[in-house]
Amino acid sequence: MLINYDILPSPCFVMDEERFRKNLSLIRHVAGESGAEIILAFKGFAMWGVFGIAREYISGAAASSLDEARLCFEEMGSPAHTYSVVYKEEEFDSIMELSSHITFNSLQQYRKYYDRLKKHTPVISPGLRINPEFSEITYSLYNPGAPGSRLGIRADDLGNDLPEGIEGFHFHVLFESDSFALEKLLDAVENKFGRFFPRLKWINMGGGHLITGKGYDTDHLIKLIRDFRKRTGLHVILEPGSAFAWETGELVATVEDIVVNRGIVTAILDVSFTAHMPDCLEMPYKPKILGATDPVQGKPVYRMGGNSCLSGDFMGDWSFDRELKPGDRIVFLDMIHYTMVKTTTFNGVHHPSIGVWTKEGKFRLLKKFGYEDYKNRLS
Repeated sequence: MLINYDILPSPCFVMDEERFRKNLSLIRHVAGESGAEIILAFKGFAMWGVFGIAREYISGAAASSLDEARLCFEEMGSPAHTYSVVYKEEEFDSIMELSSHITFNSLQQYRKYYDRLKKHTPVISPGLRINPEFSEITYSLYNPGAPGSRLGIRADDLGNDLPEGIEGFHFHVLFESDSFALEKLLDAVENKFGRFFPRLKWINMGGGHLITGKGYDTDHLIKLIRDFRKRTGLHVILEPGSAFAWETGELVATVEDIVVNRGIVTAILDVSFTAHMPDCLEMPYKPKILGATDPVQGKPVYRMGGNSCLSGDFMGDWSFDRELKPGDRIVFLDMIHYTMVKTTTFNGVHHPSIGVWTKEGKFRLLKKFGYEDYKNRLS
């Protein structure tokens, strides 16, 4: 069903319910056929206004902090699978109340909290994040397997025994990857950590599984997980973030002004790359725009400029079939996963509204942001 972008508030993140349900259906299918438990990672997608839809297809989520664990408990209606790089002393008791699984990034952290953990009722399943020292991620900012990484415990650091009470392993070294990358990763994990598997109950294969991406071989993934489960006897958990919201929605913006400097024509928008699309500058990558292409000779070419004072708050260049003018809508594609969770109110720029284009073909506004939202972030 086509979204009528002209009737939406601007700026606005808008999710298409039909596309979201299509992704959820595929994820549920993979979980059912493979025997894996697939949960939603909030670090990639935390649009809790649609968790009611998500709960029709999945039953759990992965949290990386106390606030995410609370969101899982309150809005998903289930305790979280919680992993954090470090746990704060004053927060740990609250995290236990909100979690079914707690994974530790270091042996020191596990030893610090083990006595409290083993006394907790109901029982919490503890795990360790492992570092297989293997990754195909080429962009260093997103590579947890890089030499010197602070994320996870190396096989050499574990020696020949596990600490008392450990029930699971967790690794996360994929990024928008396919099942064949996971296959190579599993070989590395089994070679380095397989000696511990008979003592474990579960293994969490983290995120980065782009199950809903075009061309992803779900049959291969299903077979891979089935074979692994049969071989090891372990309960398998996957926690993708991007896959749930992949290509399910857009960021709608409006051209407010056109600025020309030394032949470069910039369309000034009512959104900011640094505040609303920081992953574009961080990654970096050039997002797709509806109805636009890479520069084409003979067609109008525009740089997209954000509305903050940061000099580098721009992205470009795109060709359009006609010249742009103030009031025109610009629709950035695939802006629901990761982009939304990283937004800020730098410069006090107007934060995009959040809404859903329902399966009935109507727009449902979930949140409109105002001055209090900006003010309450600071004091």
